This record gives sequence, structure tokens and C-alpha cells, in this order.
Amino acid sequence: MDNRDEVREFLTSRRAKITPERAGLPPGTRRRVPGLRRSEVAALADVSVEYYAKLERGNLAGVSPAVLGAVARALHLDDAERAHLLHLAQAQEGSDTLARPRRRSGRQRSLHRSVQWTLDAVTAGPAFVVNGRLDVLAANQLARAFFSDLYAERVQPPNLARYQFLDPAARRFYPDWDRAAGMTVDMLRTEAGGNPHDKDLHDLIGELSTRCDAFRTRWGAHNVTHHGTGTKRFHHPVVGDLTLSWETLVMAAEPGLSLIIYTAEPGSPSQEALQLLASWAAPQQAAAPSRRPPTAPPS
Repeated sequence: MDNRDEVREFLTSRRAKITPERAGLPPGTRRRVPGLRRSEVAALADVSVEYYAKLERGNLAGVSPAVLGAVARALHLDDAERAHLLHLAQAQEGSDTLARPRRRSGRQRSLHRSVQWTLDAVTAGPAFVVNGRLDVLAANQLARAFFSDLYAERVQPPNLARYQFLDPAARRFYPDWDRAAGMTVDMLRTEAGGNPHDKDLHDLIGELSTRCDAFRTRWGAHNVTHHGTGTKRFHHPVVGDLTLSWETLVMAAEPGLSLIIYTAEPGSPSQEALQLLASWAAPQQAAAPSRRPPTAPPS
């Protein structure tokens, strides 16, 4: 797998973020580049400047885990960034492809019917299944009502990243759009490093980079993050503002897929809003499953 450009850009972007002070080095004078020099990273990682320069040119083939660990420490990589660097190296060796279970395309993927039964059993909050590209492959009734604008899109399967960056409605749905957009790009970057042979993922990234400056700028930052739990704010067209927590559960029987569940704090206005949305969704789902919800009535 020729991912040398990805390796080069990732390492140079991480090096640019580390100040000499943070690395425990004297600040020096007349620095012509942000962050550390290559020679400083090489010294911190206990490798020669020539060897580190080869790594930063994108050549990770044959690099030992010990050296990768030393470079990660020198660049102060966090756990997600360390894993990303390891995946990039594995992709060049081919070991990543051999070690990972084969992932089927989301466009052709047929989930076991018990997955939908499980989703339907979750009635208090939106629950849905996504792959690493953020395609929504299955959802419960409340999730379909919650992501009503997403399900109004013609592209199938619905994709959270495409909705977030290409649909103007997403700017209203996510009050903290910049934060949510950064998280989405970070997750796609992480997936790209761990699953470099996914053509659909490359096509999605190409489409978003071409059509959206906001995505292209964030993609160029080369940030990677693990997002397994957290809290987000939303503004739904029917029930208004909600603050929801989410948990991501990896599906052991379906490699590459995750089950995400949104919940509200018990007794909170957000829980009342979810209950109202569930009440609205039941007859709407029976009458017209794909219909976009009406505008909320005046208060």
C-alpha cells in the first residue's frame, strides 16, 4: 500500500505542533520552521537524522515497533495518534490487511435481522449502526425521526459525514457545528489509516474535499481521535434543543461496525423532548417512513 504521502504529511504535521519547550529543549533562535527540527526529533527518538528523514519522507517499511514507539514519544503522540502511526506502518508492510477481518462494502452489506431487532428494542433514545465511513446501515424508529433530514437525502446508505458537510440543514441541527465537524473528520482520518484499502472511503473523502472547503481544511490538519463517548447539543426541527450523551459499542460479530446510542439525562428537558419525538414518530412512521417532519408549531 503506497501511503507515503499520508505518512509524510502526518509526521510533519505532528512535528510542527511540538514546541521546543514542550519537548524539554532550549527554545533557540532563528527558527525557520514551526515546532521541532528534524534533527531534534531524531535526537529525542535516538535515531540518526538520516534515518528519521527517511521516515518523514513516508517510508515506514521495515521500521521496528521500538522505533515507532520512540518516534511517537518524541512527537508526544496520544493513544489515537500512536495507533494511527502503527496502522500506517502496517499498511506498508501488508500485515494490516492480513490481520484484519475482511470488511464488506456498506453498500452491499446485509446485516443479520437480529441487529434490527436489537435496535428496535431500544425505545428511549436514537440507536443506529454505522461503519467506519459513517454510513448509517440500520436504525431504530427514534433514530430515523431524530435524523429526519439525513433520511431525506437521496444518497443511500445515508452518510453522516456527507450530511454534515454538504447539507445546509446540518448547520442548524448541530449548534456546535465546528466542534462536531472536527470530530467527524478526525474519525474519518482514523478510519483511513486503519482501513487504507476501502475504495468507498477514498471516494467519500474525495467528494467531500472537492465540494466543501471546510472539510478540505480540516482534512489537511491530519488529526486523529478516538470518540467512544461524549455529549453533543442538537436542534431538532420538531422538538427543538437537546443535549444528549452517546456511547459507541463495537460489534464483535460485525467487524468494522459500531452501535451508537444517544440518551438524555433522566428528568431533563432533553428527555422530555425525546419522549415527545417518540410520540410524534410512531404515527408518522406508520403513515410515511421517509417523510421529512413538519415545522414545529408556534408556541
